[in-house]
Amino acid sequence: MKNKQVLLASRPRGRVEESHFRFVESAVPTANEGEFIVRAHYLSLDPYMRGRMDDAKSYAKKAEVDEVMVGTAVGEVIESHHEKFKVGDFVETRTGWQQFGKSDGGGVRRIDPQYVPISAYLGVVGMPGVTAWIGLNEHGRPKADETVVVSAASGAVGSAVGQLAKLQGCRAVGIAGGKEKCEYVVNELGFDACVDYKAGRLDADLAAACPKGIDVYFDNVGGPILDAVLLQTNAFSRIVLCGQIAGYNNPDALTLRNARSFLVNRIQLRGFICSDHMDLWRPALKELGTLVHEGKLKYRESIVDGLENAPKAFIGMLNGKNFGKQLVKLI
Repeated sequence: MKNKQVLLASRPRGRVEESHFRFVESAVPTANEGEFIVRAHYLSLDPYMRGRMDDAKSYAKKAEVDEVMVGTAVGEVIESHHEKFKVGDFVETRTGWQQFGKSDGGGVRRIDPQYVPISAYLGVVGMPGVTAWIGLNEHGRPKADETVVVSAASGAVGSAVGQLAKLQGCRAVGIAGGKEKCEYVVNELGFDACVDYKAGRLDADLAAACPKGIDVYFDNVGGPILDAVLLQTNAFSRIVLCGQIAGYNNPDALTLRNARSFLVNRIQLRGFICSDHMDLWRPALKELGTLVHEGKLKYRESIVDGLENAPKAFIGMLNGKNFGKQLVKLI
């Protein structure tokens, strides 16, 4: 067997193209003492990867040109010389965009495929779910009967935010692109309302969906949507800044016209990275896993088959073409 891999071929300036990636094949790695080999079943594609492609200061190490593209996968241990991991174990690893990866156990999480499906450990019971849990609870601090709004509401993070807010007795309002996504957010996930930002009535529709104003806004996109939200914020509202996907390809899109609202409404704006709160991962994952296992937290996945389709799927995700968590099935 050969190990198929996707390398970062060059750094994009603006929009990501498939030409920024390169496919190679190498020998399947072998494990030395204290190491093990994982055959990946699913690869996670996440918006943060766009930032890693740039040669710029950030909260995490950049991806290097001509090296395997960074990313997290779930799979099965097929060879082991590690005392804590045995052949047949299922794990979550940061082995990147490749079929086979080698690990010394650092940053690896053993997962239970009998408790929830293994793909869910890359989404709602993984980093995206933890991001939603920490951002909402630690920085949004919602109270019962408050209005919580979340952008990219049908995505892996946003869908969890709204459902967790509902479980705390809040009014949950989503913002998503297109009628189908908005119907899913309301009818399947149980949000109270969802605004279609593509319908051309963002300000009016958001005001109608939030008759008592907005107390907590969980921002995954920035740009014009954040601008519209600012007009509806209540005094002493909280904005949780999680992502800025509107500006990943066009930084000019992040310009705000309604920034005066921060002062007028004494808004607390808090940017956060979930890896800054490693002490909260265990309780977050425990609660998220229990909710999914009991059917109280729903999720959706967009899955493409084959590593060769990863670049196209990644680009599609950056442009909002995914529905739920974006994954690549490798086996």
